[in-house]
Amino acid sequence: MITNKVAVLGGGSFGTVLANIAASNGSDVYLWVRDSEQALRINSEGANSVYHPELQLSSNIHASENLDEVINGSSVILVATPSLIFENILKRISSNINKGAHIISCTKGIKLDPFRSMSDIISNNINENDNQVGVLSGPNLAREIADNKVAGTVIASNSIDLINDVKRILSSDTFKIYSSNDIQGVELAGALKNIYAIICGMADSLEVGENALGLILTRSMAEMSRFAVAKGANPITFLGLAGMGDLVATCTSNLSRNYQLGYHLGSGLNLEDAKQEVGQVAEGIRTLEVIKNESTKLDIKMPLVDSLFNIIYKSAKSETLIDDLVNNPHEVDVEFTY
Repeated sequence: MITNKVAVLGGGSFGTVLANIAASNGSDVYLWVRDSEQALRINSEGANSVYHPELQLSSNIHASENLDEVINGSSVILVATPSLIFENILKRISSNINKGAHIISCTKGIKLDPFRSMSDIISNNINENDNQVGVLSGPNLAREIADNKVAGTVIASNSIDLINDVKRILSSDTFKIYSSNDIQGVELAGALKNIYAIICGMADSLEVGENALGLILTRSMAEMSRFAVAKGANPITFLGLAGMGDLVATCTSNLSRNYQLGYHLGSGLNLEDAKQEVGQVAEGIRTLEVIKNESTKLDIKMPLVDSLFNIIYKSAKSETLIDDLVNNPHEVDVEFTY
């Protein structure tokens, strides 16, 4: 370790709770937020009133809108920004990252043109001889973590040092961290499940019933693993926390932004109004476009993705979701094959 300084980029729901865990464990945490007013409020009030007004933040957290101040001297950098600005942020910090620092993506998204994961973006913007890359993902509803409810997550990396450092910094009595070397599988699982959370929220609003939700969840897992295998990931990863764990939590909880978005869409709101109701970024919409494009290009069968895409972008009715699923000719159940 270089120093005990930890940088968390992104003062949203998840970034805030990660910063608080690390700070509560004794790390000197610098939290990057996008404007000086938010930084001032966090530092003066000891709370992030926008996302977690109920959470008393550790005094070891220093919020700042100055990226250089946050990055300089940091031994671990947790990037929890929306995927839309992720690449821009990496370009801005790349020249100031300390040699030997660990950079971990905590953002569940994928970029298009070309197809890139968040870890791909990190690797493209740093010297991998000097720094190690990791991905943090799992069933991590930020509100529950803020309330000290038990949760687990997965840190995926090819670096044992990075894995051990993240465990030391973020493990707590209520936050259990597991490890994996399947960076791609963990990352794809975290991004893909957001699409299916939108679908489950929509299905719930249509009152399709518990049996149908069970059908949707299992077909979602089949689609996710099918796509992952095509991209070189290990399908067994999808049986763990980053796959099934995150899928179940996100697809069945109204704390999930993507589930909320789907529920509002199923209730008749258009996409923009549904986004306004949610009030925070729901990554599933961005991921939907990327996965639809990539699955078409690679000829991967993803009927739920196709159906949701048609509903959102081609004015199909929400009710077609279940019809499309039932009438799809594909009838093989489990497809966990390499």
